[in-house]
Amino acid sequence: MGQNPDDMFDDEDYPAYTIGRAAEMLGTSQDFLRRLDEAKLIDPHRSGGGHRRYSRYQLRLAARAREMVDQGTALEAACRIIILEDQLEEALRQNENQQHRGTRQHE
Repeated sequence: MGQNPDDMFDDEDYPAYTIGRAAEMLGTSQDFLRRLDEAKLIDPHRSGGGHRRYSRYQLRLAARAREMVDQGTALEAACRIIILEDQLEEALRQNENQQHRGTRQHE
């Protein structure tokens, strides 16, 4: 059975946006989004026809990259910083989850 459309659009990782719509929403060019893909910041989903599709999570990363580039940071450096920030956030989240599990086991 298929996924409920409302659930798909609530999903941060659902690839709902075409490259044209994503560029329009971010106020940037489609080429900028392609360069973020080349820099490995985002890996857009590919439709059956090979077209890029972006999630809200990916658009947030792209918006952060654009902000940093607009402030003078080189694109490659901005992408690396964002990747490291994202990895750190995930590691902190996992650490917190582990701590909560350990606390519950000792109760």
